[in-house]
Amino acid sequence: MSDSERGHGFGTAPVFFAGISTILGAVMFLRFGYAVGNVGLSGTLLIIAIGHMVTIPTALALAEIATNRRVEGGGEYYIISRSFGTTIGSVIGLSLYLSQAVSVAFYLIALAEAFSFQAAFIQDLVGFYDPRIVSLPALGILLVLMFTKGADLGVRVLYVVVAILGLSLLAFFAGGPVEGYEPSGSLAGTISDADPFIIVFAICFPAFTGMTAGVGLSGDLANPRKSIPQGTLAATIVGALVYVAIVWKLAASAPAEMLAEDQLIMDSIAIIPNVVVIGLIAATISSAIGSILVAPRTLQALGSDQAIPLPMANRWVSSGVGEVNEPRNATIVTGVVAFIVIAAGNVDIVARLISMFFMITYGSLCAISFLEHFAARPGYRPSFKSRWYVSLFGAVMCFLLMFQMDPVFALLSLGAMAVMYVITARRRKDGNDLAAIFEGVMTQLNRNFHLRLQRRKPEILKEEWRPSIISVNEHTFDRKAPLAMMRWLCQRQGFGTYLHYIPGMLDRDSFLASEEIRKRLIKMAREQQSPVYMDTVVSPSMTSALAQSLQLPGISGLPNNTVLFSFSVHDEEPAVKSVVDSCLFAASTDMTLMVLRHCDQFFGDRRSIHIWITWNDADNANMMILLAYILVGHPDWAHAEISVFVALPPEDVGEQRSRLESFEQEGRLPVSEKNIQYLAMNTVEAYRAEVANRSSDADLTIVGFDLEGLEERGSALFENHPDLGEVLFVRAPRSIDID
Repeated sequence: MSDSERGHGFGTAPVFFAGISTILGAVMFLRFGYAVGNVGLSGTLLIIAIGHMVTIPTALALAEIATNRRVEGGGEYYIISRSFGTTIGSVIGLSLYLSQAVSVAFYLIALAEAFSFQAAFIQDLVGFYDPRIVSLPALGILLVLMFTKGADLGVRVLYVVVAILGLSLLAFFAGGPVEGYEPSGSLAGTISDADPFIIVFAICFPAFTGMTAGVGLSGDLANPRKSIPQGTLAATIVGALVYVAIVWKLAASAPAEMLAEDQLIMDSIAIIPNVVVIGLIAATISSAIGSILVAPRTLQALGSDQAIPLPMANRWVSSGVGEVNEPRNATIVTGVVAFIVIAAGNVDIVARLISMFFMITYGSLCAISFLEHFAARPGYRPSFKSRWYVSLFGAVMCFLLMFQMDPVFALLSLGAMAVMYVITARRRKDGNDLAAIFEGVMTQLNRNFHLRLQRRKPEILKEEWRPSIISVNEHTFDRKAPLAMMRWLCQRQGFGTYLHYIPGMLDRDSFLASEEIRKRLIKMAREQQSPVYMDTVVSPSMTSALAQSLQLPGISGLPNNTVLFSFSVHDEEPAVKSVVDSCLFAASTDMTLMVLRHCDQFFGDRRSIHIWITWNDADNANMMILLAYILVGHPDWAHAEISVFVALPPEDVGEQRSRLESFEQEGRLPVSEKNIQYLAMNTVEAYRAEVANRSSDADLTIVGFDLEGLEERGSALFENHPDLGEVLFVRAPRSIDID
């Protein structure tokens, strides 16, 4: 659909008039005098400034988000739900709907206060006076108009209302001070028993919420990308200037006591009697019409998205009447909500209630804009752009002011929303979208972190060694031990990349098969709560798969520094030889080599780790100890004890003892001195016998190896110590420091 064919094809003027007629509404007429009387001119100007610290970022964010996509039925709810996802959008949407429905009651209560000058006449007529005598019949008339005229009524009254408002304000500014009042130079006086600033702010805040009124017209705008930003921002700025002028005029025209007590003080100041009352009546009627037009459409959209926990209620409120799908059922619900609130009858309590609901909605809009800036999605291309720091400031201000205005109600409202989210997420099959809010942000942050990590100096990386492990394995689904070792080593300090090897040439069939396996891997990782990144690699041979994989950076953005190979004690000789060949091939990359020989006991009770350090482990020793220390940091090994056995020729034992004891005293050795044993031996046979004697019952034994021994002995090196359970063979390319 082209822009010129959209709905009624409205321009910018209706957006501006919808916003300004709501901004210049009941709170301005009824409560700005109260504000000046209680907190003075400077305090009221501060209220206006703080209010616009929320509304201006929200207006900018709303204009930005609305110009990125066409806003369908539901207005602000549509924006939130299509940005945050329908689950959390539904929760916020319900809060938004309540704020709109309660606003209907608020404006009708204010309408009754506008008729207070006729209280004596009404009392003589019916025998008593109660503002609800005006509010409730007005609600009935409004509902009848909605059922008979529908949305066509709304836009037609805007121009008349704005004209009346303009005349009322001109009469107010043309008036002089009330009789007998001579303003002082400071204009800073307040009443003696003044209400606290935050209470006054909460009561006045609904005055700042009207700038979003025009967003509901987006489906009927000829060019929403132009009209929404221009109309919304123009209404916000003009409203702010008028507010400043009004409070300045009030402070200069009446004493604080009169301002605080007389709700219609603006009419007493105006040059023409009752003209401000007429403006107040016009403003409250137009605002009430606007609210009762928007609220049912929000509820109807919520029902269409199955957002209400009761399925029958969703069907009922989402159904419409006629070609334009008028939300008659949703209007009935809105009328019931408004009736209940009007029956309560206190305009100040209702104003504070509205403030809380609007704060949640506005904070959400600002948060959407902020997150979209950081996500940098290619599909997010609004024609109007705010700034990320403005949106962040607006979101923070919203949630801070919520707790300043009413911390108990703020906690209750947020808690209720959290409960609603859990209920909705469980009920909806597609409800797990809370994590999706931050997916783009996480992607962008991950991108920036990777680039920054890549630029770090190599010497810094060596000083801060942590395992970045890669493993290429074709036995993923029939052997648990290799992947378990990856999980344990990468749980807290490390990074792991596990690639399931698929032998063959890469073509369409093998690619589709690899995608299915990848889905299984991801499901497995989710069920195991694994920190390891899982993927597949298709290649003609293990050597070519390693050639591809070892050159890739790890998930941290840095090169992998460790490679894990594995084989079972039940494997035939060719499988072990393949591991040997892979180790010799991977050694050219200067990585730490780990070979896990696993058996049927699957690490036993995971209570004992034995480390054997020999004369060949000058470079391996620290790595072996560090790997054991990382393992016992995992909950599965939380009760394990590390035992270190240093097997050396008699003449070398003293030197190695002194070295390890100095490390232990300096706190650089994560093993207690009592867990280190020094064994003097001269022959390989004696060493192997001692290993078998001491470690046959160990749940994991870590031993070192070097390339010379591997090249010389081949498979026999990894088949040493046949009496042991699981064995992790380790070869480090250089010694690392343990800090």
